[in-house]
Amino acid sequence: MHNARRVLPGLPAPLGATWDGEGTNFAIFSENAERVELCLFHPSDRHEVERIELPEYTNQIWHGYLPDVGPGTLYGYRVHGPYEPEQGHRFNPNKLLLDPYAKSLVGTVDWSEAHFGYEIGSPDEDLSFDGRDSAPYMPKCEVVDTSFDWNGDERPAVPWERTIFYETHVRGYTMLHPAVPPELQGNFKGLGQQAVVDYIRSLGITAIELLPIHAFVQDRHLLDNGLRNYWGYNSIGFFAPEPSYLGPGGLVTFKEMVRRFHDAGIEVILDVVYNHTAEGNEMGPTLSFKGIDNHAYYRLLHDQPRYYINDTGTGNTVNTSHPRVLQMIMDSLRYWVTEMHVDGFRFDLGTILGREPHGFDPRGGFFDAVVQDPVLAHVKLVGEPWDIGPGGYRVGEFPPGWAEWNGKYRDTVRAYWKGDEGQLPDFAARVTGSGDMYDRFGRRPWSSVNFVTAHDGFTLHDLVSYNDKHNEANGENNRDGADDNFSWNCGVEGPTDDPEILALRERQKRNMLATLLLSHGTPMLLAGDEFGNTQKGNNNVYCQDNELSWINWDEIEESDAALTEFVRRTIELRQSEPLLHRHSFRDGMVIRWIGPSGDDFPHEAWRDSEARCVGLLLARGEEAAYPDEKMLNVLLLVFNAHHEAVAFTLPESNGDPWQRLLDTATGTASHSTCRGGTSVDVEARSMLVFGLAES
Repeated sequence: MHNARRVLPGLPAPLGATWDGEGTNFAIFSENAERVELCLFHPSDRHEVERIELPEYTNQIWHGYLPDVGPGTLYGYRVHGPYEPEQGHRFNPNKLLLDPYAKSLVGTVDWSEAHFGYEIGSPDEDLSFDGRDSAPYMPKCEVVDTSFDWNGDERPAVPWERTIFYETHVRGYTMLHPAVPPELQGNFKGLGQQAVVDYIRSLGITAIELLPIHAFVQDRHLLDNGLRNYWGYNSIGFFAPEPSYLGPGGLVTFKEMVRRFHDAGIEVILDVVYNHTAEGNEMGPTLSFKGIDNHAYYRLLHDQPRYYINDTGTGNTVNTSHPRVLQMIMDSLRYWVTEMHVDGFRFDLGTILGREPHGFDPRGGFFDAVVQDPVLAHVKLVGEPWDIGPGGYRVGEFPPGWAEWNGKYRDTVRAYWKGDEGQLPDFAARVTGSGDMYDRFGRRPWSSVNFVTAHDGFTLHDLVSYNDKHNEANGENNRDGADDNFSWNCGVEGPTDDPEILALRERQKRNMLATLLLSHGTPMLLAGDEFGNTQKGNNNVYCQDNELSWINWDEIEESDAALTEFVRRTIELRQSEPLLHRHSFRDGMVIRWIGPSGDDFPHEAWRDSEARCVGLLLARGEEAAYPDEKMLNVLLLVFNAHHEAVAFTLPESNGDPWQRLLDTATGTASHSTCRGGTSVDVEARSMLVFGLAES
């Protein structure tokens, strides 16, 4: 197996396999390894043909240079060192390991007991040692040529206050899309089809946010039960795209997709999972990091390093406190920005990245590294500000420069329109940018990424159609997924032909969409919500890679098309009025809360748990600069979550007419006008928007 091939010392940087046009430099970090073997594989049948010991060790980096080795070469590593699980070391050279810096993977994990570093079924299993070779069952890393003609690609660089996120899934969005040819369904090239891009642009979307596209592993227990890891939150490589998303054309198809979206003025945001890997805990497989240097890559219990700290709920937690692990994450982020031209990131379980040994720290190493990085300073950074560790819910506590998924916004808006008591005070804070959480350290209203639905949970249609989750298809006896969804079926659980219930559901959808799109902050729309996509009551389709989770474009009915048009008009209203896409908490904007009487909302009314109707008046500040003097000077948003209509008196307007801009009861804008002091009926569970162009 060993070969007399000439190996040069090479360089310790950059890490990974780097082709220079004549040969390839291989470099891999391991602090505690004793030696490292590079394994080369046949390009067709992928059997191991050569093992080469890397000759140099510099600053914890093992490296070597192979002349005449270039793109298309398949490789992996075997790392030698102590197998001492009770000390946190799990080296096992019988296990082929993926390069953490691999930019392309070929093949998939073909599950076998050989993937595990210990003997399954033996006493004290994870302390035992397994000598079986895992190489035949492992994907292989591939040396790549990263060159690509971007043809003058320019980033859209959409200002934060103009940003509207559209969260979707590469596979689920395209598998049933009528404009995507069968051979392109489920991959980057399919998502980049011009008809797909044009549709997303037609909605007014400025940024498409993709569920994880880093290479991930199909969980063995899911496959055994006829299911699959659909969402992809099980990363095994932070530089390589998921192989199944590449399709014909390989690595360049991702870049072509990005370029197509950029041409349409749409940014590409990646949902990234740097908080854990697919290797699980001490009982998990050895696929990469665990065998390269377990003690360095993962957070281990201080007094029992045999075991892993599990703040993620997935078995392990990536150790961002180690400088080389932190470097890997930073190198990955910069790679996707500079080489792949993405425009930002949404960080899954982002609180994890701010954890130091003493707990969450907004001045931790990761946050400090990001805030000073000249490359990342120009992209959008969005944190999911929670994990399952101690004190893991950190909404509003990320550092300046970051936006955050605002889970409080989701829950409050759902509860308000559901008709729950006592929601008005919190609802008022959420729709005006959650200044109670973000108005500090110079943070802006856009720091609050507002959403009512996301991939994790009910779709909007299901939110108004089901009181309870229906996750039986997941095989966990309906125990998985959130139990408290603030959902309301409007009278019947699931599908119905009752016209009154159907009409109410459509109105509730419009209420939540209008609230989302007209609130201060950064709205995020879940793909398919604009036409009532359903998952039939399943609020956790992470393992459903089928028609249940895929967007069904062929079943869009007339009412669904009307909802899509409502979304387009509402986004257009948001983008046309600076009062709705506020840039700063310091812009001098006048914000008044109006009661049904037309006067300021009484202070004592905020304590009335039965109060469900209020008006939000937004007016230009005297010192605020607006680019277009034709914009409205005043907007009035009237929210009524009562089950009955409410007579609402429009505030006095010095004789100028109020123009009705939006009515969720009908889904239309009549553009009728009313004088100040006039009483208008706000239909039960509906929202009205008026504008005033003062003379």
